Parts: sequence; structure tokens; C-alpha cells
Amino acid sequence: MIQEKGRTDMDTPEIYMQHALRLAARAAGEGEVPVGAVIVRRGTGEIVGEGWNRRETARHALAHAELMAIDAACRRLGGWRLPDCAMFVTLEPCPMCAGGIIQARIDELWYGACDPKSGAVQSVETMFALPYNHHPEVHIGLMQDECSAILSDFFRALRERRRAAKQSP
Repeated sequence: MIQEKGRTDMDTPEIYMQHALRLAARAAGEGEVPVGAVIVRRGTGEIVGEGWNRRETARHALAHAELMAIDAACRRLGGWRLPDCAMFVTLEPCPMCAGGIIQARIDELWYGACDPKSGAVQSVETMFALPYNHHPEVHIGLMQDECSAILSDFFRALRERRRAAKQSP
């Protein structure tokens, strides 16, 4: 459990990752890769932004869960800097999203599943170790099993649908 100024014993990181997982499930229900992201104001625990993958439905390359959450938080808080905020995301951010986290000055990042194909925190790249002007505190593997399972289940079902479509006359 995290004990920080302003947080109560009831506020745990798992609460926010569970919310991100619900958003990931929403993405899956829309046929999107199931990734969800939540931005929380540290100290108060208030959710100030959330997002889920919408690349397919929005037909937009930038519609990643993390960027949707950053956009919502910036609009809500009225500025491009998100100090005293933490992001909870179900999958390790890609280079574009890691760049967004740096640009938004998010203080803390929690993610569940690693992304061995495009993860930019530790898997493929280590963007936060580069000499950028901002370096969030990173927590890896929060609810990793649940975050990995929603992705595995989605891609398994996708492969099954594709096989069935090929076999149909």
C-alpha cells in the first residue's frame, strides 16, 4: 500500500488499475486492442482523465488510451502540465505515449503488462532513462496477470475469428 501525503488507507493503486481494466474491457467491446488508462491527482485520489484505445473506431493513429487520458486531464485541469498526477495504464506505453507522459510532466506511471514488441519504458526502449527534461517515477507490473490476460484473451479470440472467417465459404 502507498502511504503518501493526502492519501487514505482506502486508496490503493489497485483501485485505479481496476478502473483502467474496465476501460480496457470497453475498448475490447468496441473491437479495439484492450488498453485502458486513468490519470489520478496524487494526494486527492481524484480521477482527472481516462481513456481507452480507439484507433480503429476513430480511424486515428494517435487514439491510444494514454493520449486520450492525457487529453481529458489537460482539458479538465486547464493546462498542458499535469504535475502531481499519476497515470495507471494496463500496458507498457509505446514511444509516442511515453513521449506524451514526458511532455505532460506526469509525476508517476504505473503499468501492468509489459509490451515486448513496442514498449518504451523497459521492453524495447528505455525512454525515461534518456536525458529528457522530465522523468516520471515508474512502477512496473501492477496487476500484471489481469492486464496480460485481457490482452491474451482478446488476441486469442481475434485469431479464432480470423480462422473461422477463412474456413467459411
